[in-house]
Amino acid sequence: MRADAYIPQSGDTGMRVDHYDLTLDYRVSTNRLSGTAVIRGRSVVATRTLSFDLVGLRATKVSVGGSRVAAFHQSDRKLRVTLASPLAAGQSFEVTVAYAGAPRPRRSRWGAIGWEELDDGALVASQPTGAPTWFPCNDVPSDKATSRVVLTTDRAYAVVASGLRTRRVTSGGRTTWTFEQNVPTPTYLMTVQIGRYVEEVVALSGPVGRLFYPPALAARVHADFADLGRMVALFVDVFGPYPLDEYAVVVTADDLEIPLEAQGIGVFGGNHIDGFGGLERLIAHELAHQWFGNSVGVSKWQDIWLNEGFACYSEWLWSEHSGGPTAHQKALSHHARLASLPQDLVLSDPGPDLMFDDRVYKRGALTLHALRLTLGDNAFFGLLRTWTRTYRAATATTADFVALAEDVSHVPIASLMHAWLDLPLLPGLPGSGVTFTPDAAPPPPEPSLH
Repeated sequence: MRADAYIPQSGDTGMRVDHYDLTLDYRVSTNRLSGTAVIRGRSVVATRTLSFDLVGLRATKVSVGGSRVAAFHQSDRKLRVTLASPLAAGQSFEVTVAYAGAPRPRRSRWGAIGWEELDDGALVASQPTGAPTWFPCNDVPSDKATSRVVLTTDRAYAVVASGLRTRRVTSGGRTTWTFEQNVPTPTYLMTVQIGRYVEEVVALSGPVGRLFYPPALAARVHADFADLGRMVALFVDVFGPYPLDEYAVVVTADDLEIPLEAQGIGVFGGNHIDGFGGLERLIAHELAHQWFGNSVGVSKWQDIWLNEGFACYSEWLWSEHSGGPTAHQKALSHHARLASLPQDLVLSDPGPDLMFDDRVYKRGALTLHALRLTLGDNAFFGLLRTWTRTYRAATATTADFVALAEDVSHVPIASLMHAWLDLPLLPGLPGSGVTFTPDAAPPPPEPSLH
């Protein structure tokens, strides 16, 4: 496993993690987190040192194999564990870390990310490198692992975390919640959400649906998520089976800068629902990530368009299906806007500073529309279903997508994809008569989101 060039200080290329077992205790009133992480994995190369990402929390004890106390050193970003005897390449390990502190977001070039206090509760927004703010981990998108999270907090609060909830026990004014995630998940998609939420089960096409929201927002939540079942049905039809057993939606009382996705979960601020469906595209975007980004994950952040371009195009598909502007109309509009912007972004390698630039989202969606126009609907949607099936619960690259597209479509598309992915100049849309026109009057931009 190579280091991710966009996050070179994250992760340990000498190991792979298979499973995280986290036992956590969180005090909402004091923002105090204490935890024990049992990390099981295997070495990739012979080594005597394992390095875990951990930020803002202090490790107090480390043991290896359940018994031997290990020497360790902690810096502001890393917990380095020195083993009593070296691991051979491919050898399994089990490291247990006790740690504690006041979790807070870490500062990054993309803003503050990670564990965040709300007015009354907490959430985790980890993309791309915020997971170490609440547990020691190998924080790279290519290293997917299963997990178990056991979290105890005050009984007045509901907890939503990655995986299926398997147990909830209340004793002495506190409740312990247990979640099991058996689908390999990157650390940035592991999450914990804590709030005074009511829980409601809703009917979806396949997965169990759950809504978590403050009681005061009930009417707006019911109005804005009324079409969630139809949305899931559409995406199942065009993308293939929903890749998990459940889909949960969390709406916080707090306003959030952007919605966000986690494995099996979409998180929205109170400002993202208006009771009139005015921000419906956000719901479609975060739902689509369960296929694109969460099930089919990126091997490295350089390929983020595979997450965001696909989720953005899903917004356009839902618009078309629900009686709004068609995907083609959306494409024409956004092509005009992108044509008026600087032509300095390469979609297949935007660089870390631009990986969340709105042009990545919209040009990624336009790339898919150009492919759809070239292949036709049957071949294009067949490609998407093959993509989600082939790389389900795995990771992939841009090269993997291009190769699969050529293989299943039997159409030479290398030059088309090269123009859209590898060159900064915006290509025209095939067969639409739309070419690069820098003087075109652009429509107003939409805010980007993860």
